[in-house]
Amino acid sequence: MTDWFVLNARDAEWTDCPLGKNCGFESDDARFEQLGINLNVLQPGEPMTMYHREGEQEDFLLLDGDCVLVVEGEERPLKRWDLFHCPPGVAHAIVGAGDRPSLVLAVGARSGAKGLVYPVDPVAGKYGASVTAETTEAKVAYEGIEFRDGPYKQGWLSD
Repeated sequence: MTDWFVLNARDAEWTDCPLGKNCGFESDDARFEQLGINLNVLQPGEPMTMYHREGEQEDFLLLDGDCVLVVEGEERPLKRWDLFHCPPGVAHAIVGAGDRPSLVLAVGARSGAKGLVYPVDPVAGKYGASVTAETTEAKVAYEGIEFRDGPYKQGWLSD
């Protein structure tokens, strides 16, 4: 079991890719067993993930900016302080919107439940967030996307 710790997001490792910038707060030495938690910085038009559904509960709180939620093939605008509760089995993706970056806090259960699927969806496809053929493999869904890990860069988070 890992001991407790405090880690500022600016001191954590970040991932930068065409799906935004994200900080998961975890490392090889500190893996969270029960919850995944991360911050996501999205530019307008940038999806946070590929459209998917899974066997775990997830929740997303929009801390700043605007986003579009694609859920079960429908679009819904999200504004600051909106919470999207996503039960297991609900297909979804979040996309940055508006005229400035958005900041999304994501929290997901880690019970070991199965059921990850990346379905084809034309609405998610408008935002570059849909696979072209349904798959249950993350490596297939994210094929061709370069993920760059490194330190926080000044300006990603507001002061």
